[in-house]
Amino acid sequence: MNFGNGGIKIRRSRTDIVLDILNIASNGATKTKIVYGANLNSSIAKKYINDLKDKGLIEQRSNIFVMTEKGKEYRDLTKELLTYWDQKPRM
Repeated sequence: MNFGNGGIKIRRSRTDIVLDILNIASNGATKTKIVYGANLNSSIAKKYINDLKDKGLIEQRSNIFVMTEKGKEYRDLTKELLTYWDQKPRM
């Protein structure tokens, strides 16, 4: 969770979390780096990583997760859509 003004907890959307993970994995990242970089606990990160792998947005090379070309396309299109709908992308 993020903290907004006054320390109020703000839940991130699934899209925000996916974009965070894709950005972290853009140059290759361990699960630990994803956990800390996306501010997730290990079990939640594992679920997201498995979903992204199943969808072909990231791939695993040994213990490193790397964003695929499909992942780059997804990230860029999502960023464009968020901009279109006047939501400021968090990237």
